[in-house]
This record gives sequence, C-alpha cells and structure tokens, in this order.
Amino acid sequence: MNFKPWKLSFLVALSVSGSAAFAQSAQTAQKSLELERYNEARGALLRQGQSPEAMYELGRLYQMREMPDSAAFYFSKITPNADSPMSLVAAGRAALAKGNEAEAANQFDKAVKATKKKEAFNTLKLIAQAYAESDVKDTAKAIAYVNAAQTANKGKDDLGLMIARGDIYQKSENGGGESMGSYDRALIVDPNSVMANYRKGQLYVRSRNFNEARTSFEKAISLDANFAPAYRDLAEMYYFAKQYDLALSTFQKYMSIAEKTPSTNAKYASFLYLTGKYPEALTEIQNVLKIDPNNLTMNRLLAYSLYENKQNDLALPAMEKYMKMAPANKIIPEDNVYYGKMLMGAGRTDEGVAIIEKAIQANPDKAGDLQNDLAQAYLAKKDYAKAIATYQAKIAAQGDKPELADQIYLARAYEQNKQFAEADKLYGAVATARPTYVPVYLMRARANFGLDPDSKQGTAKPHYEKFIEVAKANDPTKYKEGLVEANKYLGYYYYQKGEKATSLPYWKEVIALDPNDTQASTAITEITKRKK
Repeated sequence: MNFKPWKLSFLVALSVSGSAAFAQSAQTAQKSLELERYNEARGALLRQGQSPEAMYELGRLYQMREMPDSAAFYFSKITPNADSPMSLVAAGRAALAKGNEAEAANQFDKAVKATKKKEAFNTLKLIAQAYAESDVKDTAKAIAYVNAAQTANKGKDDLGLMIARGDIYQKSENGGGESMGSYDRALIVDPNSVMANYRKGQLYVRSRNFNEARTSFEKAISLDANFAPAYRDLAEMYYFAKQYDLALSTFQKYMSIAEKTPSTNAKYASFLYLTGKYPEALTEIQNVLKIDPNNLTMNRLLAYSLYENKQNDLALPAMEKYMKMAPANKIIPEDNVYYGKMLMGAGRTDEGVAIIEKAIQANPDKAGDLQNDLAQAYLAKKDYAKAIATYQAKIAAQGDKPELADQIYLARAYEQNKQFAEADKLYGAVATARPTYVPVYLMRARANFGLDPDSKQGTAKPHYEKFIEVAKANDPTKYKEGLVEANKYLGYYYYQKGEKATSLPYWKEVIALDPNDTQASTAITEITKRKK
C-alpha cells in the first residue's frame, strides 16, 4: 500500500473571511472530501461559483484524485493578490502541482510577508499543509514552516498542524518515529480524531505491525462508521497479513459505503484480482471498461485475470492490446512477466523467455522476484541447465540464510535434470531446517527413488517411512495421496525381496486409504494366494 500524504488530510481554516452560506457548504465539502466522496464535494463547491475559497478547495480535491493538471488549473484561477495571503498560497500550490518547487517557495515566501501578525498561524499552517499534500520529498523546508506555525501558535499543538507534520515526516525514509509522535500529539488535542487514528493505522501497516494497525483502523471506524477509507485500508492490511477472507469481506464493506464511481469499482476489481477471485474480477473489470475503455489499470488486469482464469487464448491478445496502449514509463516488470508466460502458453516459448530476461535486465533490483518466473520459463523449454543456474544465482544472492522455498525449487529442477543426488542433498537441508514441513520427506523419497528406480537398494525406503510417520502424526487426510504412494513403494520393496508377510500390511493400508486401488487389490490377492 503506497502512502498518499494528501489523502484525507485535515482541512485547515482558510485565512480569508466568507459568508455563512459558504461556510456551511464548505463544511459539507470538507466532510465529503474526508470520506473520499469527491463527486459530492465537487458539486458542493461548484455551487459556490468562482469564489476563491471554492477554487482553492477544488484544487485540493483534484490533487487528492492525483490529477495535477486539474489541480493547478483551479489553484491558478485565484488571482495572486498581495492583500490575500491565501491567494499567494494558492499560487504556490499551483506551482507545486506542476513540479516547480522553486516558484512554489517564492510564492509561499510572499504569502508569509503579506500576512498580518494575528493571521500568521493560519497562513503558515496552510503552507505546511500544501507541502504535506504534495509529492515533494525534501521535508526540510516543509518542517521549517511547521515549526514557524508552532511558534506563531505560542507553542500549542494544533490538530490539523500535527497531522500535517506527521504526513510530512512520512515522506522521509527514517521519519516514522516523528510521524507517529505527531499523530499521538494530535490525539492529545482531540482523542476522538478519526483522521489521527486512521493515519496511525496507515503508519503501522508500513511497519508491518498489523495488530496495532487493526486497532487504529477499528478505532477510527468506531468514531465514524461511515469513514470508508478506514475499511479500505483495513482490507488491504488483512491482505498483507494473508487473511484473504477477511480482506475481501472488509473491502466489500468499504464498497457498500464508498461513493459509487468507476474509480471505486476499479478498486474493487483490483482487490478481487489480488485475492484470487479471477472470475469475479473479470466481471467487474469488464463493467468498468464499458464506461472507461481506456482505463490503463483495468486493461492490464483484464489480461492478468484472463491468464489466471486459464483463458490464455483471450489473455494474450488482451495483453498485446494493453502493451500497445501503455506509455513506456507505465510498463511494470509484472507486465513483461505475464506477457512472457502468455507467449509461452501459446507455444511461443523463445519469445516468452526473451521478454522475461529483458524484464530482469531492466529491473535488476527486482531480479529476485523475477528469477522464479525465468526459471519456470526455462523449465517449460526443458532447458534444465539454465533453470538450475537461475535458481543457483538467486540463492547465492541470499547469503548464509537462503529461502527454503528457493531450495525446494532448485531441488525440483535438479530432479527434472536427473541430478537426483543434488536434489536429495537439498531436500535433506530443508528437512533439517524445518523438520515439521511434511511434504519435504515425500520429495526426498522421490529423489532417492530416482537414484534407485528398481528399488533394489531401497534408498527411498527410510524417507518413505519417515514421511508416513510425520504425515500420520500431522493430518493423514491431508496427505492421502502421498500415503498411498509411500505404502505402495514399501509394499513393492518387500514383495520383490521375497518378504511377502512384511509386504502385505502396506498393501492393505493402501486399500484402507483407497478401496478402488486395483494395484493394491492385485498384490493382496497374489500374496494371500501364495500363502494358501
């Protein structure tokens, strides 16, 4: 989840006067903005005509919607006036929206100079919020305005200023502590601040402290049951915690109270895709595309979801359409990975491998994530040597503590290349590191069977026996197929050694697990007939 510091920021009081009618309308718009009900907010503000206050809030609204050109347009509709500090702040915000930080600083400086002493706090607070809601990463200037506002307020903490301070510190790599401290200070000012609790939840998610994040989000919801963004972020938190059922049900709650727009529908489609509900995702994606056929994200997820839904014949043309319409700077590594997989699924294996290799070269920082896909592509080509080399490179980059999953992938590649001794060694390492992982004993038994396919030496025997032991101690119903395989091996092993009495119980165990197994029935008949 990417933190957007401008989302739901506390709306500070404007340093200009306005009518009671506008104040009421602005309050309605403010509440709508907090709830991310942008159409409602826009309607309330447009009803105020071309007033500076309305244009200012419309600029903020479009900034929240990540539409910087529209944001700059509305901020620029307020004519800079030396007698109106707010108009100069608006000019600075228009410059920030366009990415012109130097011009923004110049306009903010003018606003401060034009401000009367008794209004200094309001102006400084507006500027601090402008930086909090922008994409500016350099926090030094922003914090200087926060500190100046604090001084102008005689050192007293202000709810909106503390939230802006926390948002600013979230932009810096090591600002988490200061950010959390700011939100705590905001809660001292107002213990019932929905925004401060919500912000704390977002910060806890960033630090992967999911228990505290849930507590903060639930507190925000208890204070305002219609605060839709908290449900959305709580759902995302459940997703990160791999609690997918809770994630989906919480997101559906968000959908029930969020503003009904193509944007919220697109978010729901994205969430369905993320939680593996591909048929449902396809339905939502196609509904959004009927209204917004050029929606880049939905075109991407259409191709992804078709592929995951085993419709590669439709996924590939959808992906090719998306790749043509997406600007080069919008192509992400996953696009090339999916495209590569689709090409391989269509029998164009060499093209698919080339695209995934290109994705790794273009994104070396994500090589670890993409190497699994590349190795799988090599395996699909039956180029086992390159698959093995890819997994080896990934594991080597992990240092002294390689991921167990990657070791298993490498062991499987060794098996496919008939390098059974190397596979056995890796499976043994995994079993030592994680003795409670039941499947690894079955994997190791199979590798040893590869070393002794006639079962004369019985190299697989101790591993099948160990698998039976740990599987029965864990959950036999979960490992039924593996138990059938293990008992068949042991039954055959003793049978071909001439130890029929020892062989018979294993075949009977197979029948107990699968009464329709003809191989076991035949073996039992043969053994009991010979006994008679």
